[in-house]
Amino acid sequence: MPNIKSAKKRLKQDAVRRVENKTKKSMMRTWIRKLNEAVQAGNKAEAQEMLPTVFQKIDKAAKANCIHANTAGRRKALAARRVQAMA
Repeated sequence: MPNIKSAKKRLKQDAVRRVENKTKKSMMRTWIRKLNEAVQAGNKAEAQEMLPTVFQKIDKAAKANCIHANTAGRRKALAARRVQAMA
């Protein structure tokens, strides 16, 4: 446990940020999973509807530095390729 006042404050801030980051990352993963399930099921219309939302969730996670910008780009490209590859 920290003794210095600024270290105590930093500990509180880290706890709050950890929860926020975990929420953003979890939301992003959930939407990616939903998109993948729609692709697996062959629902092209549903997958195309979900794509902008998935991009939004990935961008929000990257903006908050939950994930690296390159990781965000890679995940967006992969999601777009999966939807595009549907017949």
